Amino acid sequence: MVRVIMHGCNGKMGQTITGLIAVDNEIEIVAGIDTYDEGKNTYPVFESIEKCDVEADAVIDFSTAAAVDRLLDYCVEKKLPCVLCTTGLSKEQLAKVKEASTKTAILKSANMSLGINMLLKLLKEAAGILAPAGFDIEIVEKHHNQKVDAPSGTALALADSIKEELDEPCSYVYDRSTKREKRSKTEIGISAVRGGTIVGDHDVIFAGADEVVTFSHRAYSKAVFGKGAIQAAKFLAGKPAGMYDMSDVIG
Repeated sequence: MVRVIMHGCNGKMGQTITGLIAVDNEIEIVAGIDTYDEGKNTYPVFESIEKCDVEADAVIDFSTAAAVDRLLDYCVEKKLPCVLCTTGLSKEQLAKVKEASTKTAILKSANMSLGINMLLKLLKEAAGILAPAGFDIEIVEKHHNQKVDAPSGTALALADSIKEELDEPCSYVYDRSTKREKRSKTEIGISAVRGGTIVGDHDVIFAGADEVVTFSHRAYSKAVFGKGAIQAAKFLAGKPAGMYDMSDVIG
């Protein structure tokens, strides 16, 4: 049984993961961390990570960037593996994550969905075959109307995965409205749509002469990210210090 601390336990993702783990016989939450608590959880909740005195095998973090520095300090001190899911970290914090990974196991990924991470692997193979054959590459991502960043981190991760397989340097183009010229063969177009309650849609389009190949991923609830984080925690428990990502989890 893998024992985890849920950092940010009373947030939306924290509660989603709490529900998923409640019906999973291979993992349990032994403590939660959150600044407020209504007593609704079956495990003890501490208002800060420093006050947690419960033994665990890993931490799952879905909190805020402001709480990450103290979390990393705690994990380094306790040699506790950490599944780091909080986004929007500063350059300084990213450097601290890298430093912490030299002392304990850290898993960080742009997207925790198992499906997206499988797609990252498939896109490398597709790019290696289709790009040399002259296929143009476009990415369209769609998210809810409350999302403030564009393009999404996942769209950029998809583009980066493709870029790694290309023989020549390419550029990302986010907006074609400011210029009137033909599409360059060495560009990847990335378009963002914001509306309604779309959890996360990503289409990667390989457009060739007389044929189009499209890879699509649809997230219908936040549970897909929670399931990935749980699998990551199971994988990370007991691992030596180092930086890991979801590609390690899916093998």
